[in-house]
Amino acid sequence: MNIKDLIKALPKAELHLHLEGSLEPEMMFALAQRNGVTLKYSSVEDIRAAYDFSNLQDFLDLYYQGMGVLLKEADFYDLTAAYLDRVAADNVRHVEVFFDPQAHMERGVRFDTVLDGIEGALKDGEARHGISYKLIMCILRHLPEADALDLWDVATPHLSRIHGIGLDSSEIGHPPSKFERVFAKARNAGLKVVAHAGEEGPPDYVWEAIELLKIDRIDHGNAAAKDSKLIEAIKARGLTLTMCPLSNQRLCVTPDLKDNPLADLLRAGVSVTVNSDDPSYFGGYVNDNYIAITEALNLSSDDIITLAKNSFNGAFLSDAAKGKHLAEIEQLLA
Repeated sequence: MNIKDLIKALPKAELHLHLEGSLEPEMMFALAQRNGVTLKYSSVEDIRAAYDFSNLQDFLDLYYQGMGVLLKEADFYDLTAAYLDRVAADNVRHVEVFFDPQAHMERGVRFDTVLDGIEGALKDGEARHGISYKLIMCILRHLPEADALDLWDVATPHLSRIHGIGLDSSEIGHPPSKFERVFAKARNAGLKVVAHAGEEGPPDYVWEAIELLKIDRIDHGNAAAKDSKLIEAIKARGLTLTMCPLSNQRLCVTPDLKDNPLADLLRAGVSVTVNSDDPSYFGGYVNDNYIAITEALNLSSDDIITLAKNSFNGAFLSDAAKGKHLAEIEQLLA
């Protein structure tokens, strides 16, 4: 089996996916028409042309603009269902997906409208494709801490439907320490906690996420490669990094994938995983990311198998569920 066929055949989990970032231009255009939203683009091709950016902030500006077509429960359902249909073809067996309720609530969309649409599609996707799921509510770090605490109050009645809390959006100037109080509330409520750290930010942001937010998993974490003590701390705590190669390339974190630290971290014994982040904006779903990073870093079949296993070991699944998925990998390789 050649390495591309191996990537396609391997069962895998995706642990770093923003649902709003899976909004394909065709769906953006269709939802705009359905909801009577006027876009500044006259065609799907115009939208695709706009997906040409070189840094995180330019991407976020477009990302939040695209969200403007998501207004009704059916919109969030269709968005989520389309993502699950797509990743089923990549042999994804489990997803842990992010959503950004603040970006919708500030547009007048109710929290429960967002949650009902997403959860409905996740449940139907599990029945249709056999893809299990966890749902992670993200805090927008560019907004004040008070806004995050307000979101927590709104979300509290729905916590039985949410499995974790995350931290995303513009990293520079918004360190994890800004949200120490709301993360403490989440931990005390029994939620898993994750945070974007060390994507564009320094190793200090990763340290803060670990020591102050007490995270269960690190999203991105590229900057860890610059700090040997941090690498050892990550390994000692058994933390997984959810890395996103094509995202790093498009946002110029590592413009040349050959400079991506994924292989160095993997070989240093860190549990790293491959994910798509915002696939419609960054040019590829999870298998596309596996293929791109494999070619750039000359990864071996053993490396690919390790990455797939890490995706389940790093997931917020029961030991029994992890064992089932890992056994499926072993069966494929037998």
